[in-house]
Amino acid sequence: MTRGAAAEPAVLDTGELTSDPELEARFAESVHRILADLVGGGAALGWTEPPSRDEVAELLGRVVSAVQAGDGALRAAYLDRRLVGVGYWLRYDRPTHRPHADLEKIAVDAAAHGRGVGRALAAALIADAREAGIEVLTLDVRGDNTNALHLYQSLGFTEYGRLPDFVAVGERRYDKVLCMLDLRRRG
Repeated sequence: MTRGAAAEPAVLDTGELTSDPELEARFAESVHRILADLVGGGAALGWTEPPSRDEVAELLGRVVSAVQAGDGALRAAYLDRRLVGVGYWLRYDRPTHRPHADLEKIAVDAAAHGRGVGRALAAALIADAREAGIEVLTLDVRGDNTNALHLYQSLGFTEYGRLPDFVAVGERRYDKVLCMLDLRRRG
């Protein structure tokens, strides 16, 4: 892929994704490829080893079930009908936390970094959260993931806590940075 005057990513929601049989058929395999490649390259996505196809399929099944129940949102970003990114949020399970959700993953194919895919996914997921009546959207980021931290801050997230050396990857330790976006405030 060349950089420069590239097309904007097409960001599809679950309904749009499942309405196109060709995209839906390739979706789980494409998500697995992106996640496995990123984790294999050291990305901070919650795994220390690339996830298996079954793990990814199970995760996607859980997310799609939550979306169908009104308890989540899933977005997929495409460039030229090729999946280049995926992200989702899930509403908290605890009854006292139900007005809130956690932005659990945004993953962008390394070949598409710097093309606005992560920003487009995050903006769409924030809009979905607003539409669903989510009051506070939270997320956590590994402390060395400065690109993600800058992106989320630019979208209005603020850091509300940090757990020093909380994330263990082999012998290495990283801070876990906790961020939030209060959707009750307009502005």
